[in-house]
Amino acid sequence: MVQHLLDQELWPLAPTLFVAGIFFVFITNWPRQRSWARTLACVFVLAVAVRYLVWRLLHTVLPYPADGSFGFLWTWFVFCIELGAFADILLFLVVMSRTVDRSAEADRLERAFFARPVEDLPVVDIFIPTYNEPLDVLERTIVGALALDYPRDRFKVYVLDDKRRDWLRAYCEEKGAIHVTRPDNAHAKAGNMNNGLTVASGAFVAIFDADFVPYRNFLRRTLPFFTDPTIGIVQTPQHFFNKDPVQANLALEKVWPDEQRLFFDEMAASRDAWDVSFCCGSCSIARRSALDAIGGFPHDSITEDLLTTLAMLNLGYKTRYLNERLSMGLAAENLKGYFVQRGRWCRGGIQTIYLHNGPLRGPGLSLFQRVMFIPLSWLMQYTVRFVILIVPAVYLWTGAAPLYFTGSQDIVYYQLPVLTAYFLLMGWLTPTRYLPLVSSAVGTFATFRMLPVVVSSVVKPFGVPFRVTPKGSGNEESAFDAYTFFSIAFWIAVTLLGLIVNIVPEWSRIGDGEFSVVSAYWAALNVLVLMVAALICFEKARPLLDSFSTDEPARVTTGAERVLSARVVGLSLDGGVAAFAEDPGLRSDEPIRIEMERFPQLEATVTGTARGRRCGPVRVSFSYHLQGACRDTMIVRLYTGSYSQDIRKIDKSAIFGGLWTRLFGRSDRGLERKEG
Repeated sequence: MVQHLLDQELWPLAPTLFVAGIFFVFITNWPRQRSWARTLACVFVLAVAVRYLVWRLLHTVLPYPADGSFGFLWTWFVFCIELGAFADILLFLVVMSRTVDRSAEADRLERAFFARPVEDLPVVDIFIPTYNEPLDVLERTIVGALALDYPRDRFKVYVLDDKRRDWLRAYCEEKGAIHVTRPDNAHAKAGNMNNGLTVASGAFVAIFDADFVPYRNFLRRTLPFFTDPTIGIVQTPQHFFNKDPVQANLALEKVWPDEQRLFFDEMAASRDAWDVSFCCGSCSIARRSALDAIGGFPHDSITEDLLTTLAMLNLGYKTRYLNERLSMGLAAENLKGYFVQRGRWCRGGIQTIYLHNGPLRGPGLSLFQRVMFIPLSWLMQYTVRFVILIVPAVYLWTGAAPLYFTGSQDIVYYQLPVLTAYFLLMGWLTPTRYLPLVSSAVGTFATFRMLPVVVSSVVKPFGVPFRVTPKGSGNEESAFDAYTFFSIAFWIAVTLLGLIVNIVPEWSRIGDGEFSVVSAYWAALNVLVLMVAALICFEKARPLLDSFSTDEPARVTTGAERVLSARVVGLSLDGGVAAFAEDPGLRSDEPIRIEMERFPQLEATVTGTARGRRCGPVRVSFSYHLQGACRDTMIVRLYTGSYSQDIRKIDKSAIFGGLWTRLFGRSDRGLERKEG
């Protein structure tokens, strides 16, 4: 009886159980940083995907009667989108089948490189291009760049000011940086940096966007790679000291990493293993002779960084990727900045396929390099997500299925193994960077604004000016994203109404069939993802300067000259949090002095207890005290390598708890209590 039930009801699950078994018995026990393990895992997943695609074509597309009906056209349209998604996944699997960690190589090269006399070290120019960033953004970058651990007479810091601001000139003169302007803003950032090349003469050029602070050891870790004459650029990852709007708006600041970690922590290192890494602009360093050979920074695309890599590849120069945290900057601080930034990346990537030195027509590129630099991900990811969203709604309202349906058992038999294999592979390759529900919701949220950018970039790739991502104190605007929210609400309503309409026999637009059950599950999943995506549309207020978590022993002197022992558990340029073992007896607005090892003496004012209690952590403010050399020292101490805001381990229960709180709880107040 049991065997009969298994034979008749559960046999479609056999391939999925086989896939899960391979992963849990073998793949998850393999060393994921070894290329042989990654290659075998990716080949296995590719085989499962090919099996699905063959079934999809032979059994669910070709059998559809070629009658020119909407159903026929819809079936072929969805299949073509799947083919594009398959091509994108294929490139992803190829890239991720290798990885490289160059830290040991950097150690070896550093020892040899810095064994030479100081006068033999190359001169390096530090470029900080800026347009409209305020002082609270620029000061960190300028002070941090001037504090690099490299002989002071062997590097110069150039602040490339495209807004021609007198106050910035005065600030640069005070700090010892070189202020550079030009009469116009031709070619935006690329033109600004090319103007910098006319006044700088070092052998290497390091680039930091106005909001990125280099760690003190940046040059010591990157410069030695240029002993290989074929290296044109060394790129390092971009890390952030604030939370991006996705983390903040989902109330996941403490438990979910920023969106760019998947690329910078995983994919960039894998691309480097194939010698197809590329420059991401900020936090990189380039060989000046290679820049001169390509005629300076290319300005044909609004993403000059990617085009610089391609132009250098045309001449045989490679880009290396060192996956070490060597700088820290500002993530987009609100949704406006988030979409300005990603829209620029998307349009710039698509522009390259039209250019003479792009991946399709650029001279000197191998076939593999051409394929790896086609912006297929930008072209497909939002298209695929949109089609996934509308397929059940189209079926519920028109009765047109996305395939010539053969039965729900076949879907379980062929499609479920692919989804299982992909999710398990991502969980193995990127254990702290991917969670299906959250990752899908973030992609879905971006789709409604990014898909129009994709379409317009394909139809009219040029003519849209370079837009600077708003940052810092000039970027306080936090607004409700009405366009995206109502787009999401529309598709939730259409999907739910479609389900309701088809429950009533007289209104039903679909006949009795197994696909109606499949579409119901699909629709319910879409609604769940859309609901999570809708949460991102509601911006949460957050501080301009996020506090670093610290644990520094401190000596606190009160206004009455009492000396107390404390631990400083949070610190920023604005203030900090001091924890005491006993009630310190401090009153609000009382002046205190804080002394910590390796920090300047800090004059502060008590602003209250973190939890509204007399005994407990005490909040202090430096707003009126932290100035001049003391402020510069604090910038160097906080932002140039001592502290990190990275989330290294995700807690799934905390993630779902955060989403639940964001949906139904008083999240802002609760989070304040938790952080206190």
